[in-house]
Amino acid sequence: MPSTDLTTATTRNQMTIEKPLLIVVAGPTASGKTRFSIQLAQHFGTEIISADSRQFYREMKIGTAAPTNPEQQGIPHHFIGHLSIHDPYNVSMFESAVIALLDNLFKQHPVVIMTGGSGLYIDAVCHGIDDLPDPDPQLRQQLKEQLATQGISALQTTLQRLDPAGYGQMDIYNPSRLIRALEVTITTGIPYSSLRKQTPRQRPFTVLKTALTLPKEILHRRIHQRVEQMLEAGWLREAEALLPFSHLNALNTVGYKELFRYLQGEYTLSEAVEKIKTNTRRYAKRQMTWLRKDTSIQWFDPEDPQEIIKRID
Repeated sequence: MPSTDLTTATTRNQMTIEKPLLIVVAGPTASGKTRFSIQLAQHFGTEIISADSRQFYREMKIGTAAPTNPEQQGIPHHFIGHLSIHDPYNVSMFESAVIALLDNLFKQHPVVIMTGGSGLYIDAVCHGIDDLPDPDPQLRQQLKEQLATQGISALQTTLQRLDPAGYGQMDIYNPSRLIRALEVTITTGIPYSSLRKQTPRQRPFTVLKTALTLPKEILHRRIHQRVEQMLEAGWLREAEALLPFSHLNALNTVGYKELFRYLQGEYTLSEAVEKIKTNTRRYAKRQMTWLRKDTSIQWFDPEDPQEIIKRID
């Protein structure tokens, strides 16, 4: 954690907060972020901002494991189910909306919690995003057609050739991120990774970045259990209702993609479920890779929110 954010108090583990504090609770999927964040919010008497880009969509409640009203335990949550899958949305819009919300929340609460597994969205709030060119509709359509006809490997190969540094840093299995990186690189003639190295924006609040960690075997067991629980809660019916809209970017995500292929007759249900578990484990691994690159993150056991509380109180 950078020393510019927090001033050390009389003991090594206690901090004096000079500005309003945003506690970020990150971590891989199924690591227990929701429960952990609620425990923190209850202690500080504050509110929670979701930075899970899949939980933004109201039609995808089950398959994104969005916290239900009872699970929220009366804690105000923001940016859960506030969009439709048909609404245009991006990380820049999220950044602007969260900064405006925080301006109001910090007038009521000295501490606010933000939690989620979408690293790009978290970084946008903490550090700002770079001013990049607007997408070229024609180029974007060409790249989408290339994805549809040649597969994601074609986009990966192109990005690796045009921006090898960016290729090694980004989630190359996310087609929307690949397309965006290629758009910027091709439009400007400058590698996307070079354009994203501007000075971070100064925020009028302190950021404490934390992340939850579990042994791999326990995390994998939690992932498998949660997949089964979501299916029992009606995930397949939810996916069936969304099948006519499977082409939308919001639904291009782990879990729904596999269930759509089952509903289209490409997989048996058992094959789809196994692929969901496998791909979710891979997604969790990519999340951990992203998080480990951030040396300001402090790591905590999901069962011990008191460790964070002790450092702040």
